[in-house]
This record gives sequence, C-alpha cells and structure tokens, in this order.
Amino acid sequence: MPGWIATTLRQTELDLARAGGYSFEPTNVLLREFDGNASAAREALGAVTGLDLDVPWSLKHGEQVLFTAPRREVVRQHLNHLIHHRGQLTVYLRLVDVPLPSIYGPTADEGW
Repeated sequence: MPGWIATTLRQTELDLARAGGYSFEPTNVLLREFDGNASAAREALGAVTGLDLDVPWSLKHGEQVLFTAPRREVVRQHLNHLIHHRGQLTVYLRLVDVPLPSIYGPTADEGW
C-alpha cells in the first residue's frame, strides 16, 4: 500500500487495466516488498515540492478516467486509508487476544 504514495508523486496517472494481477507470495517476500515500497514512499515524500503536489493525478481503467484530483488530495486520502487499515488490524488483534503494539504510545492494555 505505501507504493501508491511513490506512484502518485512520481507519475501523473495509474491505469488499473495495465496493472499486474494479484499473487500469493510467502510472507518474507511480501514483507520485503512492503519495506521497499515504504522506503520509496519516504524518498518520494522527501523530494516533493508544493508545486508537485498541485499537479493533477488520475486513476484510470483503460480509457475511462475514474477520478482526477491534485496529488496532495490523493496522498492525503491514501494516508487516511492506511490509518484506517491500522485501526482494523488493532481490532482483529484484540479479538484474538494478541497484545496490541504501541502505535501512538502506551495502549490501554499496558500499565501506565
């Protein structure tokens, strides 16, 4: 998912019709890809300027434009989406009695 941030900041569109299909890779492969995408996102965010963020970005499927918005809006929406998934993960962990990791500081499960 962090790969979307680098894609948004380095390109002006993403065509889903050209995207590769999903594959079911082993966990170590997925983690390596995630770490690489997170690194690319940090690098792209570090290099971006205010003018870069004003550039329109489009999500397409072939010739059909699904939406167009300034890059700043696309990046912000994606960050919100990542935060949402982190929240979902904490709910699932709690449901199976797994101690929650510290995300924003101590959790309610930890002694203060």
